[in-house]
Amino acid sequence: MLNNKVFVITGAGRGIGRGIAEAVAEAGGNVVAVDLDREALEETVSLVEGAGRRGLAVQADVTDEAAVARMVDETVKEFGHVGGLVNSAGALVMNPALEVTSDELLKQFDVNVRGVFLCCQAVARQIMTVGDGGAIVNVASNAGKVGYPNMAAYNASKAAVINLTRTLAAEWARHGINVNAVCPGGVDTPMLGAVAEWVGQFTGDDPDQLLKSMMPQQIGRHIKPIEVGRVVAFLLSERAAIIRGQSINVDGGDTPY
Repeated sequence: MLNNKVFVITGAGRGIGRGIAEAVAEAGGNVVAVDLDREALEETVSLVEGAGRRGLAVQADVTDEAAVARMVDETVKEFGHVGGLVNSAGALVMNPALEVTSDELLKQFDVNVRGVFLCCQAVARQIMTVGDGGAIVNVASNAGKVGYPNMAAYNASKAAVINLTRTLAAEWARHGINVNAVCPGGVDTPMLGAVAEWVGQFTGDDPDQLLKSMMPQQIGRHIKPIEVGRVVAFLLSERAAIIRGQSINVDGGDTPY
């Protein structure tokens, strides 16, 4: 389905990002795995190579413009081209809205919005230079549509990603770049476990029971990262050419719009 193309995936060291890397490899794509954690990156690349695809680990901070440029340069040097991008790197700091500090707000917007924008710009410029087109998928969140308590800054940052996705799709269609987003929820990741731990400390409830309550009720289990990844892999493919500028819920039916 992905025809041996090369896809840069940020936040690929763990969680949803790793699941996306596995799914892209499963669908026939090669992976440039990007994260801050070198050891985690090497584990992801091993999984990609174990699936018979080529992988490259690039340690980079998506909020550092020079590092993002280097990420693209290393991809082109290794593979000769870039077929697309998945922005999965993200940051979440839990706090009631009245207690959110300026630093906490800026940290989440820096990674979740500025980092996404910088990576989109850098990869899009490379795709436009070659002229063969490509695809971008941003990992937003159902939090960007619902607005969960104690996550005001995160919710707002993910809503920004949803709108950014729409805008880039409209601007870059003439360059053959398709841009979409996915909005996960209830995914079995370390981030979801950390949310349950924080809420438990805040409310006094058992984190394990809270975590169980955070699974999509319609399917009665947590979503696996690779399940999100398989939707992303489809959106990266030419089969998704008529899906453009959308932010698709991948939360087991929890979000009705």
